[in-house]
Amino acid sequence: MSIQSQLFDLTGKVALLTGASKGMGQAMAEGLAEHGAKVVISSRKLDQCEAVAEGINSRCGAGTAIAAACNIGYKEQLEALVETTRERLGPIDVLVCNAGVNPFYGSMSEIPDWAFDKIMSSNVKSNHWLCQMVAPDMIAKGSGSIMITSSTGAFAPSEVLGTYNISKLADIALVRNLAMEWGPKGVRVNAICPGLIKTDFARALWDNEEAAARVNQMTP
Repeated sequence: MSIQSQLFDLTGKVALLTGASKGMGQAMAEGLAEHGAKVVISSRKLDQCEAVAEGINSRCGAGTAIAAACNIGYKEQLEALVETTRERLGPIDVLVCNAGVNPFYGSMSEIPDWAFDKIMSSNVKSNHWLCQMVAPDMIAKGSGSIMITSSTGAFAPSEVLGTYNISKLADIALVRNLAMEWGPKGVRVNAICPGLIKTDFARALWDNEEAAARVNQMTP
């Protein structure tokens, strides 16, 4: 057993993750499963979720992971995702809101309304909805953990990622308020703020040397 695997034990815990079919979300799901949790792998594409779940089950044991497709932009799909999790695995102990979108790369003076609305809805409102949906499970137990993926971009202006960064700063404000409300009830709410990670989502940045240099220069 490695030192890392001894840090904490999640045996018997149920973890629901969005944006978990690739990149950071997949790595988070694998880590939670390796520490004993049952995990729900969710993203828009079911086949990708199933592939990740199959890999986890082969390493951690059958039934460790299940796959569930969900488009976070639709409240009814989030409700179905939460209900599926409860029906198949039980009350939710851990929520990881990792899914996000950025359909526009450019100046805020040129962003169309549909793109602005999509970014704010998918990156902020969907997290708010999902937290509302799972909180009753955690409050009833007197324990639980919610994590929202923000970004170092939340702390700096950008000529090309302005609206995305606004949404990530809003996520931090959401986390602070939920932590204040639910912390006394035993529910931890935190945000993580990754810098530039080599995932498909950030390819437009890391695959461009000039863009990558600008982003890395802003990373604390």
